[in-house]
Amino acid sequence: MRRDLIYLLSALITVYLVTDFLNNLVFIFQRVNMLSVVDILLVTLIFFALLQTLRDTRALVLLRGVLFLVVLLALLTSVFDLPAFSWLIQSTLPALLLAIPVIFAPEIRRGLERIGRAGFFLPQGIRTAERETLDTIQAIVSASARLSARQHGAIIVIQRLDALDKYNETGVQMNAKVTPEILLQIFYPNTPLHDGAAILNNSRILAAACILPLSSSGILTSSPERQMGLRHRAALGISEVSDAVAIMISEETGSISIAHSGRMIRGLDSERLENILKAFLRPKEGFEQNIWYQKILQYIFQKKGSEE
Repeated sequence: MRRDLIYLLSALITVYLVTDFLNNLVFIFQRVNMLSVVDILLVTLIFFALLQTLRDTRALVLLRGVLFLVVLLALLTSVFDLPAFSWLIQSTLPALLLAIPVIFAPEIRRGLERIGRAGFFLPQGIRTAERETLDTIQAIVSASARLSARQHGAIIVIQRLDALDKYNETGVQMNAKVTPEILLQIFYPNTPLHDGAAILNNSRILAAACILPLSSSGILTSSPERQMGLRHRAALGISEVSDAVAIMISEETGSISIAHSGRMIRGLDSERLENILKAFLRPKEGFEQNIWYQKILQYIFQKKGSEE
């Protein structure tokens, strides 16, 4: 009897809560109009763009910590009567809000640079001739295959939308056309330019022997393979702070790897390397086709990178 009464009370409470929820839902939908939908979509778009900008960066972890702290402080001040603590939070909150642009300065700068470029809303192929892009890809693939066969270590960074000027300045300025022979000469062992990265933009080698930021994400540390050293950390580092594509050739094993958006795929052959570079750099027919093709590739790229 007591159990039946408990079941009955539980059912009544459930019906009441569901009814109350449905009434609130109907109340909301009755007051929704087209302008409200546009308003919600705009807010959603802003948050989506913010998360896309911070994705695969160290700032995303920092943002999670800030949100957790804000939620925790809000719960403490609303649940418990803490006048002094509430006054302290209300007094320091404006200062914390002013500190956000300082904390996220690199990500904000990257986002503003992308918006400021006229080519941000245009596919890559509109700015670069297809024949020239394909020739550059062939030169990179050919040089990578020959460097791999000779076990000559190398880092080739391909600049995309984000400018890499401050890293170009750390190396030797070249402004030379991309050819397999020049890349082989740059990374020939014991030459002045071999110890560092070569940065490419379109069909030009901007600089060689460049110093790149090292990754601090811990991906390489947790990897079961220990053949990865400073070259792989540098390639991951530049992919974490920009949208560049970095190609590494291991000096110990000769294996070819590629890094993008803080992810890495190792053990590539010439065909796979060429397909990945074409997907990132080759012009596509139409803006929508280009964007969706790269979105699909980035999803596959990140999935494979996490598996390896």
